[in-house]
Amino acid sequence: MKTIKLGIALAALSLAPALAHEQHGHAAFSAGEPGDPKKPARTVEILMNEMDYAPAKIEVKRGEQIRFVLRNVGKEDHEFLLATTKENLAHAEVMKKHPHMEHDDPNGVRLAPSKTAEILWKFTKAGTFEFSCLIPGHRDYGMVGNVTVN
Repeated sequence: MKTIKLGIALAALSLAPALAHEQHGHAAFSAGEPGDPKKPARTVEILMNEMDYAPAKIEVKRGEQIRFVLRNVGKEDHEFLLATTKENLAHAEVMKKHPHMEHDDPNGVRLAPSKTAEILWKFTKAGTFEFSCLIPGHRDYGMVGNVTVN
């Protein structure tokens, strides 16, 4: 009986980080939806450095599809997570408890130094959204950018 309880406890502990990550509702994205690789897209290159993005402000039209080419030109890991400010702030709190959480979602990615990744995104909703690095401390030091969708 003790072995069963121990097994259940270990299973619950191993699932906790994954469940914490799932609380952020990746089934529905606030900033739009994953893009369609068969459709045209405007390419926007974003450099990730310590502790900023270049460019940090982007304007798009509602319905436009963007191919973000993300290049980590910094000396440490960085992230790009596209959501609302409220969602990113909530996710940042979870990241403080699980700082090594990896992001490889349609709206976000974590990159090691000198690495490149692409995110294809269709902006279906008007508004201002943000991309930020949720590695503990990075957002606080200014690693935040904005996408304005008109």
